[in-house]
Amino acid sequence: MNSRYDLKKIIDIDKWHKLQDSLSLVTKMAIITVDYKGVPVTKHSYCQSFCQAVRQDDALSTYCQKCDARGGLEAVRTNKPYVYQCHFGIVDIAIPIIIDNQYIGAIMAGQIKLRDSNLPLERIVTRPPNAETDRKFNDLQPEYRSLPVLSSEEVSTIADMLFHLCNYIVEEAIDKNSTIELYKKTLSLEHPGADYMRPAAPTYEHIQAMQSELSSTLIETKIKNSTASVYRSTNSLLQPAFDYLYRHKHENIRLHDMAALCHVSPSYFSRVFTRETGENFSVFVPRLKVEWAKQLLETTDLPVNQISDELGFAEPGYFIKTFKKFESLTPAVYRKIYSREHAL
Repeated sequence: MNSRYDLKKIIDIDKWHKLQDSLSLVTKMAIITVDYKGVPVTKHSYCQSFCQAVRQDDALSTYCQKCDARGGLEAVRTNKPYVYQCHFGIVDIAIPIIIDNQYIGAIMAGQIKLRDSNLPLERIVTRPPNAETDRKFNDLQPEYRSLPVLSSEEVSTIADMLFHLCNYIVEEAIDKNSTIELYKKTLSLEHPGADYMRPAAPTYEHIQAMQSELSSTLIETKIKNSTASVYRSTNSLLQPAFDYLYRHKHENIRLHDMAALCHVSPSYFSRVFTRETGENFSVFVPRLKVEWAKQLLETTDLPVNQISDELGFAEPGYFIKTFKKFESLTPAVYRKIYSREHAL
């Protein structure tokens, strides 16, 4: 399993560990953060004495590691928190951190017991009967009895909270880092090798290029899980146009420009494009932008006029008219209906 993200470079580990400690105190759970390889990037926050003793035992710690590995894999496979029982019947949770469909790490929480049996859990690793293990467990009975006890509802609520909170924080950190790196990259075009902290004033053209690239980056961040995130043309001649269209969602793209990009005449480009997609360029592009607009209406609180600007429409009135043409209702009504249906 690979990831293009390095969790240790994305987040401030010291600040993250302070947050982890606070979450551990509030939830009564021990918590540790691992990268996509399963390697810890933080120390344990409030590891219970029972689990500390077990993990220090050479024979028993291997079963703990198997539980961690299996729990993490199940969380990645289901793309949601996975609640399970360890080899001692203690409740643990593997909470995946997944950004842009990339698994970049996990929050391992738990070391608690359930007050009720309303949450059917799998014991993912089973130890063979062993007299020595039974003796060790009996010696640790006081520590075992002192493990925190939570209800099934509390465990489910905490799992969801940690999943949404941690993914949100990491996603915001990635967006911030990407914006900073993009800004540095753009400034370096003016003075290669110059100190980023003391750049010369960039030209107007570079400012425009930076704004355009930043806008594209932000749009790509907001429009996710698109059913049309990429288009592979059966005609290689058209692929540069499709690539440009999907990478520059914020632009008002014209047929003449795409024809020039593909090194053909506008009339020939129009014929080939219609044959490829079954639609004229003047229909395909606004319909695609409406699909992107629907995602922004569903997943963000951006005002309609800002969505119009970010998708390259000349003005909000034209965006609303175009949206209504394809969806038979306005963007505001679409958002209201979507929100009502998903609130039920």
